[in-house]
Amino acid sequence: MISAFPPGLVLVLGALLIPAVRGHARATLLLGLPLLTLFLIWQVPDGVVLSLAFLDHQLAPVHGSVLGRLFATVFAIMAFAGNLFAMRQARLIELVAACVYAGSAICVTFAGDLITLFVFWELMALSSTLVLWSADTPDAYRASMRYVLIHLLGGVVLMIGIAGHISETGSVAFVAMQPDSLAHWLILIGFLVNAGAPPLSAWIPDAYPEASPSGTVFLSAFTTKIAVYVLLRGFPGAEALVFVGLYMIFYGIIYALMENDMRRILAYSIVNQVGFMVAGVGLGTAMALNGAAAHAFTHIIYKALLLMSAGSVLFMTGKRKCTDLGGLFQSMPMTTLCGIIGALSISSFPFTSGFISKSMISQAAADEHLAAVWFLLAAASAGVFLHAGIKFPWFVFFQKDSGLRPPDPPHNMRLAMYLFAFLCIGLGVYPQPLYAILPYPVDYVPYTATHVVSQLQLLLFAGLAFFVLLPQMKRTLTISLDLDWFYRRPGRVLAVTMTDWASKVQRNLEAAMCTHLNRLMHALSRHHGPQGILARTWPTGSMVLWVAVVLGMYLVLYYL
Repeated sequence: MISAFPPGLVLVLGALLIPAVRGHARATLLLGLPLLTLFLIWQVPDGVVLSLAFLDHQLAPVHGSVLGRLFATVFAIMAFAGNLFAMRQARLIELVAACVYAGSAICVTFAGDLITLFVFWELMALSSTLVLWSADTPDAYRASMRYVLIHLLGGVVLMIGIAGHISETGSVAFVAMQPDSLAHWLILIGFLVNAGAPPLSAWIPDAYPEASPSGTVFLSAFTTKIAVYVLLRGFPGAEALVFVGLYMIFYGIIYALMENDMRRILAYSIVNQVGFMVAGVGLGTAMALNGAAAHAFTHIIYKALLLMSAGSVLFMTGKRKCTDLGGLFQSMPMTTLCGIIGALSISSFPFTSGFISKSMISQAAADEHLAAVWFLLAAASAGVFLHAGIKFPWFVFFQKDSGLRPPDPPHNMRLAMYLFAFLCIGLGVYPQPLYAILPYPVDYVPYTATHVVSQLQLLLFAGLAFFVLLPQMKRTLTISLDLDWFYRRPGRVLAVTMTDWASKVQRNLEAAMCTHLNRLMHALSRHHGPQGILARTWPTGSMVLWVAVVLGMYLVLYYL
């Protein structure tokens, strides 16, 4: 019975209890729910454990798999650390929404059918919107409206694709597909919207930086990574994903290098890192799929660590622009150290978690003799070191002294950073526990002399290029236009124009209807009003005469 209970529902239903308790009881609930969920995750065996009848279909709300268990595990760890980081600073609505958000993501990892997947997919969209909205600022509200519109659009496309798939196959089972029909293309597009793929990549840097310091940490972990999970499970080896992934990689690098806002730098970096995973899914080999899954696991941890350090800076200083920061290492040494560990991990520095995961994707490209893809991934690794490995910690914690002297954040925020910093180093030094739970047997040794030396050379020369070009790297108070400009500016003008036109048409229709109604009322009044011909008193004899005339006409027509 315990294995048949959807583990994610512990967080979803437990979130409803959070407003009912306070103090230590609330803290215990926030930390205990993810741990209980993690325990239940590892009680679910492979295969369909829970099956429900729905209309003419058989749903599988709990379907255990190696891949699903991997993602559910890191989601539960993220929920624990995120709650620890947020529990003394975040608003109540954010804590509740974040638990529902994490629980919904875990439910998706155990969904064995497309209908269950879609239900929790949409619940994720709504709960993540609440996480963003709970920042309670005008910018967060506007960003949340754009965010939910994008995800509702993706949900509609996904639902149409699912309906088409069920119509074509008669099955709701979530199995591997290929983009070989309109329905499958729509499903793929619906998944890619959540991954931040082109042309809608801009929703990530538009929305995530407007959340609260802890809200951004939650948002970074689930939506894009659950998209990677469904791509791994639904479209492994789809070649189009290689090109989509490469676009995302360099898109994220270019925009992150131009950005001045520290959290927008890291938001663009999310697009970049998810691009590595999407490209790995497109390569489709066991090595590539293992690499994409492992990199999603490690990325959740080191990206959350980076955003925790950035969120701590924002929480303690109230500033988010690189031009307003600098010299914080003097008064925030532990935040600086954790930020550096996260920056080294995202850069795939040896003995960090990024080194043992991202390199598997590059190795898969080399194994398939895809030289162009391998060179592009290598160049992208250097670009990641430029914008996230050096630019973020340099401009936020070092560079010129801003004069700010805030202390390190409260102890719960520091403990969350220490936990993830330990995991970044621990997985980098000893990756075997992670390799043991990957979907395919791992025949890969990350620590070879050639790999370590080549990676260090790459990072060394990337760092040299950064400091040589430091005058060009310094940011100013500028705005980088992205593709979201088309639906934020011209789209708004179009919407206002269409609204004015529709209002004018409505007024004209109302005026025309009023005119016709007035004419009808006048005609009715003329015939049925007090002076109308049909309202007059008629003598009985006249009525009898008219009755006789009507009967006579009926007789004539009858005999004809």
